[in-house]
Amino acid sequence: MAIVRWDPFAGLTSLHSQLDDMFNNFFSSMPTAQALSAMDVYTEDDKTLVAEVHAPGFTKDDIEVNVHNGMLEIKGEKHDKEEEGGKKRKYMVRESHATFYRSIALPKTADADKVEAHFENGVLEVRIPLKELPSPKRVAISDGKKK
Repeated sequence: MAIVRWDPFAGLTSLHSQLDDMFNNFFSSMPTAQALSAMDVYTEDDKTLVAEVHAPGFTKDDIEVNVHNGMLEIKGEKHDKEEEGGKKRKYMVRESHATFYRSIALPKTADADKVEAHFENGVLEVRIPLKELPSPKRVAISDGKKK
């Protein structure tokens, strides 16, 4: 009988491999990046907040932009349906569905009444003007006691 060295971590290595396979299979079956649109948010000269959503394959009619209760909400939903029929072919339907949703809390200085949205080449740009903050009021300090 041969002596075999016992490895207490051999079972963990096998478990780790199985978990890797499970996560890889799960994420490979997720929707394409088209449905998981990227969003960039930045300010321009501290006067405008800009939100850019990259939505390739969507049209401006597929996208909805709302501002309410201090939140900017951007929703996209697309339905494609192609139908083919012919004498030698069986009737076929190809249907796809893609959605995305993004929301951000707007700063208190955001002017919700002047929000603009533009869509071009698969990129939605939402521009939110920022109101100027009131400058602080300087309080004079007097010498002596209270009056």
